Amino acid sequence: MLENYLPVLVFLAVGTIVGAAMIAVGFVLGTRKPDSEKNSPYECGFEAFEDARMKFDVRFYLVAILFIIFDLEIAFLFPWAVVLDQLGMTGFIAMAVFLGILVIGFIYEWKKGALEWE
Repeated sequence: MLENYLPVLVFLAVGTIVGAAMIAVGFVLGTRKPDSEKNSPYECGFEAFEDARMKFDVRFYLVAILFIIFDLEIAFLFPWAVVLDQLGMTGFIAMAVFLGILVIGFIYEWKKGALEWE
């Protein structure tokens, strides 16, 4: 039974060795010329100029909800489509209910104005 795990262990070992070798090559061959600009903290390429605890516009959260709606829809539609002939009408109705709930969420996003960005 343990021989079934041998390919996985070989894959993990080779991946670990290759990853460690790449990091080692970077440390050995990389140049080290730090200056104040390289060592300074940054985000998105420029210095932080406001408090990190500022309030975000609610539209960011609405866009996140919209992404989750479409991401979940696609993630569940592919396996469902593969076994639809085995599920029959019960599987079809269950997916129709699921998609109906997602459509309600999409309509909520639309009404809240998440699809319009200024």
